Amino acid sequence: MKRKFGLIGFPLSHSFSRKFFTEKFLDEGIDAEYLNFELDNISQLSHVIASHPALKGLNVTIPYKEQVIKYLDSMDESAAVIHAVNTIKILRSGHHVSLHGYNTDIHGFQESIRPLLQKYHHKALVLGTGGASKAVVKALENLKIDTILVSRNPEEKGELSYNDLDEDVMDNYNIIVNTTPIGTYPNIEGCPAIPFELITPKHLLFDLIYNPEVTEFLKQGKKRGATIKNGLEMLHLQALASWEIWNQKA
Repeated sequence: MKRKFGLIGFPLSHSFSRKFFTEKFLDEGIDAEYLNFELDNISQLSHVIASHPALKGLNVTIPYKEQVIKYLDSMDESAAVIHAVNTIKILRSGHHVSLHGYNTDIHGFQESIRPLLQKYHHKALVLGTGGASKAVVKALENLKIDTILVSRNPEEKGELSYNDLDEDVMDNYNIIVNTTPIGTYPNIEGCPAIPFELITPKHLLFDLIYNPEVTEFLKQGKKRGATIKNGLEMLHLQALASWEIWNQKA
């Protein structure tokens, strides 16, 4: 039986994950298939698992990186610490199925941003408070970079609102990471509401979005001389890490 893998999330029209794995399987002669499962409710996960007996692993994207946890039998340490999962390994024994969660976003982001860091990059603003932002914060922590979360409606102590991003904050926090879906295809005109007039060539803007290749967020940063990077390499790195997990001996 051909092994199957896939992606759950909603919507999925922007995602390149299926393209990446389909090309990998073709290039390397791997007898496997990667499918998109666009779920408008995470409760549909059980049906996906039951109706695809050859399914061995899943990637998880917006908005389910946190919601999926209640369906898992276990999580590895990094996923448990940040309470966000983007990779699921499916183990089957007879009629018994167990789901095990991991987070490869941490590795993907950490290794993607690392080469861009300069000696003056000590503090970061992380735009958004969802599952992706938790992985980014953990990766930056691993890199010894202080972070503050920015939200439209700050709920936790220490979070900032977009209105709090004054000259002093923007000067001190010269890494800015967009973990929100604002600006994703097809709504490419969208852009997080940061004060771009305060961006300088010492700023580093990283957008987890990779479709479009250059978001409005990145365009505005580039216009002011900032270093910019999208999330495509991060996607590839986390996908390869997922593949390793799916192929580990149980």
